[in-house]
Amino acid sequence: MTPKRKSELPRTEANSLQRGLAMLEMLSQCPEGATLRQISSQLDLPSASALRLARTLVDVGYLSREEHRKRYFLTNRFLRLGQPSAPSRGLSECVIAAMRSIRQATGETTQLCCLTDVEMVIIEQLLSIHPFKYSADLGARCPCYSCAPGKAIIAFLPEAEREATINRIAFKPFTATTITTRRAFRDELAAIRQQGYALDRAEGMEGIHCVAAPILDRYGVAVAAITIAGPASRVREDEFEVLGSLLKEGARQASLEFNR
Repeated sequence: MTPKRKSELPRTEANSLQRGLAMLEMLSQCPEGATLRQISSQLDLPSASALRLARTLVDVGYLSREEHRKRYFLTNRFLRLGQPSAPSRGLSECVIAAMRSIRQATGETTQLCCLTDVEMVIIEQLLSIHPFKYSADLGARCPCYSCAPGKAIIAFLPEAEREATINRIAFKPFTATTITTRRAFRDELAAIRQQGYALDRAEGMEGIHCVAAPILDRYGVAVAAITIAGPASRVREDEFEVLGSLLKEGARQASLEFNR
C-alpha cells in the first residue's frame, strides 16, 4: 500500500476545489451572471452542491449574488488576482504619499476607504490641520450610498458587479439630501463615471461635505478611494469642481503607484 503524500488533498476537497474553479471559469464568460439552475446545468452539478459552492465563494468574496434576479456574478476580487504581486507594499503604503499631498493642499481630513459588501470602511486617515475637524476611527463603517468614497468605488466597478451591489442596498434617509432610490443612485453613478470624482453633499451627516476619487487597478476597476471630509463651511459647493480635480489627480498618482 502506497502511503498518501502530505501535500495531497483528500479526494472530496480536491473535487470541491475543481468544481469551485470550474464555477469561476464559467462565470468569467457570463457578464450577465447566471442563476443557480444555469450553473448546475452547465457544470453538471447537483443543485445542492452548486448552492453550497456558490455560497462559499460569496462568503470569501469571489462571487456576489443579486437578490432580485437570483443571479451570481464574479466580483472585482477575482479580477485582482491578475495584479502584479508586491508583498512588501500594501495598499496604504502605495497611497500615503498622495494622501499627504491632498491633505497639504486642502487642509482637510484625508482618508483611504475600501468597499466591504455595501459598506464603506476607513483603512487609513490623515487628520485635518484645522482645530475643528472631521475624524473617524480606523475600521469605522458607513453605508456606501451616502458617502463620496462609496459612490466613487461603486461607479467604477464592472457593470454586473455594480448592479448586484446596487440591488443589495437597503436605501434609507439620513439627511434631507440622502439618495434614497436606485434610479437616483444609478444617475449619480453615471455622472461620477463621466466626471471622475464623487461628492457627498451632507448626505450621511448634517454639515459634512466629502469629495472622493477612485483608485483603479490596471483593468480600470476601483479597488479603493481617497476622500477628503470636512465642514460644509470649508468644503464648499462652489469649490467642488476644483477639489474634484485635485482628488482625481491624487488618485491617479496612487493608482500608478499601486499598479507598478
